[in-house]
Amino acid sequence: MNLNDPLMIAIKAINSISGKSLTEADIKRQRASMETAGKLAAPKGDIEIESVTVGEIPCEIITPDFAHNPRYLIMYAHGGGYLCGGLSYARILGAKLALATGFTVFSFAYRLSPEESYPAPIEDGLSVWNHLTEERGYSPEHVLFAGDSAGGNLVLCLTQKLLNETGTGPRGLLLFSPWTDMTATSESYEVNKEKDPTLTREYVIGAADAYISGAGDPKDPHFSPLFGDFSGFPDTYIMAGRNEILLDDSVRLKDRIIEAGGKAELDIEESGWHVYQQMPIPIAKRAMKRLSEYVSGEIYGEH
Repeated sequence: MNLNDPLMIAIKAINSISGKSLTEADIKRQRASMETAGKLAAPKGDIEIESVTVGEIPCEIITPDFAHNPRYLIMYAHGGGYLCGGLSYARILGAKLALATGFTVFSFAYRLSPEESYPAPIEDGLSVWNHLTEERGYSPEHVLFAGDSAGGNLVLCLTQKLLNETGTGPRGLLLFSPWTDMTATSESYEVNKEKDPTLTREYVIGAADAYISGAGDPKDPHFSPLFGDFSGFPDTYIMAGRNEILLDDSVRLKDRIIEAGGKAELDIEESGWHVYQQMPIPIAKRAMKRLSEYVSGEIYGEH
């Protein structure tokens, strides 16, 4: 993979998260870039979008026009290092998930660092879960969690919290390049530092510091779910790119779930990078087809 390739340059420009600085101006620029990317890249056909709120949390309901199974719902948390992202950005993968699965997707704009650090995003996720299961009447057996990058961190932490406190969690998890270890010490940081077109170790550490904000150690499971309890964990499908510095976050997550007696599948795209599924490119389309086949098998018994 050539980082000077026009596509890679475009990816860097859209993500705007490869720098070392986390100044207020940088974060503002990153947020604006990600919202613009969402408006440009999100699929617009064959879906309906409804804006709702859960308390003060802005949310979107994305419903596919065709092959819609209303019994199931995907609760989706967007990425962005807990620093960036919103409903427009979430719409990229939210719409793709709805079209790939035929399920309603419920995305939410959780509070962001540094204005609101831990545990604000987890609290927002819990509020949305309670809204879906208590007020909208969805059975946990009919809810899947999905998340990319920091959103993957959020739904993993929320699942562990739910299982620990209530014994009940979602039917399964769909994860895109999840951020599972905030210590930033795995080997893939070094192996892929010249290959990853979107992330740097410096940025990841800065984002982790902003999110944790002195509340504890990065290896605490509240921040790094990789080190948490996976007993009774739901079936999990993980997608990652071979060229991303967070690759080991996915590899080790799969291992931890299986070691605890659970079921996890890891799909590594050899020519992929961090959350490559967002891009309007062939490998992204093929990835969503594989995800569709996985979900079909899990729900309808064809897997």
